[in-house]
Amino acid sequence: MPTILVADDDANIRELVCLFLRNDGFETAEAGDCKEALAVYAQVHIDLVVLDIMMPIMDGWTLCKELQRSNPDLPLLMLTARGETWEKVKGFQLGTDDYLTKPFDPLELTARVGALLKRYRIGSTQTIRLGSIILDRQTYKVMRGTESLALPLKEFELLYKLAGTPGQFYTSEQLIDQIWGIDYAGDDRTIDVHVKRLRERFATATDFHIETVRGLGYRLEVHK
Repeated sequence: MPTILVADDDANIRELVCLFLRNDGFETAEAGDCKEALAVYAQVHIDLVVLDIMMPIMDGWTLCKELQRSNPDLPLLMLTARGETWEKVKGFQLGTDDYLTKPFDPLELTARVGALLKRYRIGSTQTIRLGSIILDRQTYKVMRGTESLALPLKEFELLYKLAGTPGQFYTSEQLIDQIWGIDYAGDDRTIDVHVKRLRERFATATDFHIETVRGLGYRLEVHK
């Protein structure tokens, strides 16, 4: 069963959230602040983190950065007391996948946790299917029907990253860090150029498209 780390300085909220998660079949781990959350994460295999933004010692923004640095593909669900737009945008820019505003319905939280895990199970496989297009991470091949497409390595990794979590947007900075590495010193427009090339290669594709989210980044949308 997946293990969910609940990081919140309110013990009552932690107890309630963990109770509902366990009733839904999940394993849980708890942390009362961000330093404790990092310590738990280092010792226990965690599949998803539910984190509060306003915590002592280290805020949730910093925790989010640390977790993303350790594992860019770790699903994060952010809890915010106010739910202001700038908080949501900042959270998404830092790598959170979803958010809930306090007070929240625990049943909604467990539903969102389940949806995130389902989405990320797609991203954790070595093969991703986008309609008639198949991406194989082991061979770095792209198949469109019976046709084999040869993509440069970075274009493949960028497409694979976006396709692994359809609907989630990534900033250019996140994609640079996760694909080129944090020490990359190239042009800031590298992601723009690679996205443009992918769009040109798959201009006739009816299975998906790469969408620009103004002011936020890119996401891949699958056509139903």
